[in-house]
Amino acid sequence: MEPVVAGDLTQMHSTSLKCVLLLCLLLGLPEISRAQIRFPEKPGEKQFITDEASLLSATTSEELKKQLGEVLRKKAIPIIIASIGSIGDYGAGDMSIDTYARILYDDWGIGHKKVRVEGAGIGRSEKVEWNKGILFLIAVDDRKARIELGAGFGRQKDALCRDIMSQHIIPRFKAGDFEGGIMAGTQALAQMALGEKIEPPPRPLWHYGVVVLGVILTIFTMVSLIRKGSSGWAWLFWAAVLGLMWWIIYQSFNSRGSGFGGGSFGGGFSGGGGATGSW
Repeated sequence: MEPVVAGDLTQMHSTSLKCVLLLCLLLGLPEISRAQIRFPEKPGEKQFITDEASLLSATTSEELKKQLGEVLRKKAIPIIIASIGSIGDYGAGDMSIDTYARILYDDWGIGHKKVRVEGAGIGRSEKVEWNKGILFLIAVDDRKARIELGAGFGRQKDALCRDIMSQHIIPRFKAGDFEGGIMAGTQALAQMALGEKIEPPPRPLWHYGVVVLGVILTIFTMVSLIRKGSSGWAWLFWAAVLGLMWWIIYQSFNSRGSGFGGGSFGGGFSGGGGATGSW
């Protein structure tokens, strides 16, 4: 066995030290990155709203606060609305809005980990796991919105949140009606928290016009083919045309919007899923 000289030992120690330092740096990068992220101002106790993008009038804000106060009182579920310009303004330009909403939710500590409920017997109560809260985040310059749920919801409300996002929120945002979208979305989220049925928004009149037009064209085509007669290929052609037309009508009635998706995150306060929308 060849002897190890002092110079070799020094070089080995230097290399090992560099490896250790590099490993520590890599492990610490997520925390360093997170430390650079900023957040909008947290709303005060029972204020429910941070409107840094100025999307809501004072009157609407007060109406929403009253509504959300009732939900909190009845179900111990806080619904927090936050509007911002862009998540990039807060050092999170490389993040998805899903990730930023999760971190914001945890930073604000939305909802209670446990709540006290009445137990068996007179005057007895106990604390149970709860962690139910809702964050409704709008990044108007990014053209994205996120509903983030507390871990207490599990994945049970994902589909419902997708419907709320695509039916009540995104169509209004696409039309530039941000206040209307926030009001409609908040109303639906409040109904979800209260366990009430959420009615779908009314269909625009043009949807019914498309159906009427489809029926008229179908009747006209069938009568024309029967009276004038036609070959089998002509029947097949018109059947394909009518089938395509009815498929388009069906899609227009059953479309649930675009640019949305559910998600779930573990740990912290959040982690109960939700939905993302874009316009």
